Amino acid sequence: MKQSYIKDFEEWEAGFRYSVPIKVRFSETDMFGHLNNTVTFAYFEQARIDYLQELGLMNDWLDPSGERIPVVADLQCDYRKQVFFDETVNVYVKADSIGKSSVEIHYMAKNEKGEVVFTGRGAMVQISKKTGSGVAWTEEEKDLFRAKTRI
Repeated sequence: MKQSYIKDFEEWEAGFRYSVPIKVRFSETDMFGHLNNTVTFAYFEQARIDYLQELGLMNDWLDPSGERIPVVADLQCDYRKQVFFDETVNVYVKADSIGKSSVEIHYMAKNEKGEVVFTGRGAMVQISKKTGSGVAWTEEEKDLFRAKTRI
């Protein structure tokens, strides 16, 4: 299965520098014991938030007096292998490209055997709380994204 956002899989995979281990809970599975297909988006969110905290970007966004917030503009997931209850998946996250006020974020999850079980991508936009318009990344913020990614 080829995803349009992945040109060369090995090169794409090598660009990840950050991951979060997540254990599949019973409540996240169906009656056959496999991960519900909607849960991967919650895993993406957890990995993204942890990644953004690691970069130091969350402090300003969470400050009640701050003027900027991030919003997810779109999100997709591509499933490659089944994931089951009680497995641990490592969800990798990286900035794939940085726009003026947006960032294309990519995801990859691997099971305990090191097999890629799902991949994904999404766009996140930094906006003004007051106007709802995009707010440009500073060069320092762009450098933070680049530090954890090969872009």
